[in-house]
Amino acid sequence: MSLRERLLLERLRDHDEAAFSEIVTEYQDRVFSLVARMIGDRGEAEDLAQEVFVTVFKQIGQFRGESKLSTWIYRIAVNHCKNRIKYLAVRQGSADGAGVNADAVADALDRGAHARAQAAGVPVPSREPGPLEQLEGRELARLVESALGTLEEESRLVVVLRDVDELSYQEIAEVTGLPEGTVKSRLHRARMQIKDFIERRTKG
Repeated sequence: MSLRERLLLERLRDHDEAAFSEIVTEYQDRVFSLVARMIGDRGEAEDLAQEVFVTVFKQIGQFRGESKLSTWIYRIAVNHCKNRIKYLAVRQGSADGAGVNADAVADALDRGAHARAQAAGVPVPSREPGPLEQLEGRELARLVESALGTLEEESRLVVVLRDVDELSYQEIAEVTGLPEGTVKSRLHRARMQIKDFIERRTKG
């Protein structure tokens, strides 16, 4: 843990409101991006992201600093996602859980689109894209988001953590509780599934 995080943690444990605001400002986009892609519903994601930070505030005294603060926050977000997915599956009467609805999270699609396209094995231009390329890039992002929705929950999670949020394999292992080898193999299979999904829908 960095010196900055240690100092921030001390302030959080002292219930410093400015420190809590700092945490929300720093992590709210990443938390929302994660839960939106896992849940697939913008309204549910907004509510769930708020619940994540409420839990962070309530449980900060339990954080021992054995991992990075960001890793701990991700773990809380992931646990909330899993619980909400189970709840939505029961509520909707579906054993398949909640899939990603690309239109429902349209505002979040372009964020990290470059990384997602690269993960799918699709070349991405390094120069500023023109209008047509921007349109094609948005369509690719939607395809990737749709592909994410076809993945099993744990596979979708490792793709989002690695290729969108750019966590290290060690951090993903800490967040998910999976061995690093399992993370890598699951990520590889998920990327191949995404690539196959896109190729099937772009042929012809």
